[in-house]
Amino acid sequence: MTTDTHRVIRPSILYFGTPVVLLTTENQDGTFNLAPVSSAWALGQNVVLGLGSESRTAHNLAERPDVVISLASPELWEQVERLAPLTGADPVPESKRAVYRYEPDKFSAAGLTPQPSDLVRPPRVAESPLQLEARAVALNPGGEGLFFAVECEVLRVHAHERLVVPGTHHVDPEVWSPLIYNFRHYHGLAPEVGHGFRSETAEVPARTG
Repeated sequence: MTTDTHRVIRPSILYFGTPVVLLTTENQDGTFNLAPVSSAWALGQNVVLGLGSESRTAHNLAERPDVVISLASPELWEQVERLAPLTGADPVPESKRAVYRYEPDKFSAAGLTPQPSDLVRPPRVAESPLQLEARAVALNPGGEGLFFAVECEVLRVHAHERLVVPGTHHVDPEVWSPLIYNFRHYHGLAPEVGHGFRSETAEVPARTG
């Protein structure tokens, strides 16, 4: 006998445990916009971003494709939340006015530090342990014009020294923990329960010191 313990629900959002990234793009006047995004996933050396079509980030990438994708760690959740109600769009789009306010200097508003990039104009977020310099190569509309799925080619990866397995280019999964946005709540990673068969760090010896 099979007992079905599931029920049909209609959640208002579907952020079922997704990483938070901070996107830096260039505004038309040469200043920079900083925006938190919780729709980002990687495939090979590419990252796909989900962006609202009215966002300043989407408009910037359509005209100036360089972007820095700075991954947030759990310690940065308060800075991320300070950014959440801010927008770089002026005037604020009508659909956002009830919740968002315009802020031209989001780095200062969030208490974060811009750090020069090597290959693109937008700066990295210095407090982010993993930073990806990238370039948008395609903006694909979806949701009847409500959003874009933006394909980005990663040009360079910056990783904090403590995250890198010594003598390799591997990020140590025992050390790195992304900030996870879980149904509008912030989480870090729980302890590891196992590893995939293609893992290149499964046999890394425990660090000392």
